[in-house]
Amino acid sequence: MCTRCERPLSALSAASAWNPRRAFLLAAAGAALSAPALAQVNVGNASVARNLVPADQIEAAGVQQYGQLLEQARSKGALAGGDNPQLLRLRAIAQRLIPFALPWNARAREWKWEVNLIGSKQINAFCMPGGKIAFFTGILEQLKLSDDEVAMVMGHEMAHALREHARARMAKSVGTGAALSIGAQLLGLGQVGDLAARAGTQLITLKFSRSDETDADLVGLELAARAGYDPKASVSLWKKMASASKNQGGLSFLSTHPSGPDRIAKLEANVPKVENLYRAAKRS
Repeated sequence: MCTRCERPLSALSAASAWNPRRAFLLAAAGAALSAPALAQVNVGNASVARNLVPADQIEAAGVQQYGQLLEQARSKGALAGGDNPQLLRLRAIAQRLIPFALPWNARAREWKWEVNLIGSKQINAFCMPGGKIAFFTGILEQLKLSDDEVAMVMGHEMAHALREHARARMAKSVGTGAALSIGAQLLGLGQVGDLAARAGTQLITLKFSRSDETDADLVGLELAARAGYDPKASVSLWKKMASASKNQGGLSFLSTHPSGPDRIAKLEANVPKVENLYRAAKRS
């Protein structure tokens, strides 16, 4: 029994094979967000497709790519030290979110969660498969994010990892015949600002489907609410993102996480569904 939940996790609705339990927000989202829609990754059978890419393999690739990016940042003097106030802030928020990750993916129990901060003007953040989280200073400073808004970004990125969206997208792209040669694709060249020009970062720059993005929004919203972060911050966050996209070019985060009125409207519709979780978390 989760002390901050409205009901036991064991009572939550059954979900697909790759996610044994679905929390109440997704279960109650109605026909517009039915189970098939939430699992949709534009492949014929999402759960079968994921099996083409072993979870441990894509998690290992994520760890490797994360390490490459951190090493490059370190070599440029852009990796925040352990006493950096913003890094301490990020890690404190992560400590509140992570305990609520397990119902979404049993493998998360074994993940070695890690949070780092990279000095870059890029507005970006990500969570690799395996629980490797990174924020760029640009997203904190340029958007002037509150703790609640940071929690929404972090929860969203954690949700992508927990729901194995990257695994499904990779499976779709490699196809049945190339499943065993996925390593070459995972380590292909990608770019995240000026810090990843030489690092293999395809997992960081992966573009998810619209349904994956909706799924991550809702899971992230619930994670943050259960951790005691104001769900209304999800709306203010994406309004800031939308404003930033009009004023600046080259927003890395928005290149893979497009904003728009529809996204904001869906969040506004779902905020009331998690307010009781938020209030319960604040009381405890």
